[in-house]
Amino acid sequence: MQNGRHVEPEFASSYFEEIGFGIDFTARDLQDELKSKGHPWEIAKAFDFSAPLSTFIRRDSLKDPKNIHFTMTKNGALVQEGNTSDLIFAFDELICYISKFFRLQVGDYIFTGTPAGGGPVQIGDTLTGYIEGREMLSCQIK
Repeated sequence: MQNGRHVEPEFASSYFEEIGFGIDFTARDLQDELKSKGHPWEIAKAFDFSAPLSTFIRRDSLKDPKNIHFTMTKNGALVQEGNTSDLIFAFDELICYISKFFRLQVGDYIFTGTPAGGGPVQIGDTLTGYIEGREMLSCQIK
């Protein structure tokens, strides 16, 4: 692991060793209100507890780090399913691009996107995230 800026493609994979499962919540009502006024809507994404993260697993413990299957259930029912092979931009490409604008620091997190199936949650819902069938994160909406 290392810090970096303007990371070259041949070195990008050395900038991360672990992956985890995260949920990137959005307060859609607030987002819609702010967008309608032409205001930035960062506060609709950056409220307290808006991005729970799982524990991490080592990338080298995965069979194929470019082909990672992940799912999320809501109250036990499958709501999202994806694979890192379907990412528009692979991990290494994201690292190279982001490092053009920000100095990457050890401990930074990069959320890579959301597969179809995201939607509203209600108080009492339980969301559980899995990587390669392994439960990584479970959170109850309060």
